[in-house]
Amino acid sequence: MSQSLMTEALDVAERFFNAIEAGDVETVRDIYHPDVVVWHNYDGLDRRETGDSRDENLKVLAGLPKRIAGAKYDIWYREATATGFVQQHVLRGTMPNGKPIELPACIICRVEDGHITRLDEYFDPAIRDQLYQAVKEAGGL
Repeated sequence: MSQSLMTEALDVAERFFNAIEAGDVETVRDIYHPDVVVWHNYDGLDRRETGDSRDENLKVLAGLPKRIAGAKYDIWYREATATGFVQQHVLRGTMPNGKPIELPACIICRVEDGHITRLDEYFDPAIRDQLYQAVKEAGGL
């Protein structure tokens, strides 16, 4: 990957995570390629090729501020790769029940022409389940 493409991938990563933190779903929509595939390790290998669509993932991201107050990414590592970027981070914030959440994750993204074309996210689904339980207890938000 050329230096300019590596810089582009890191710029996309920066814009992407800043937009999620800001609750700016429209910027995330613009960063995602229309045919992006978003896959999570808990989705199972049978969904690896299809994952979630852009619209499906944007629904999740649009609800993030209601589910995790003050959501911020504590980025441990981010590096351009031959096809995009990889990032390790901890998503921190407060769940609807007032308890803090810390969700360590690894994201691998493919970037083409300034757009994320594929996002693979790996994290412990037990932490996600704690969040779902807190949301349920808060009336479903």
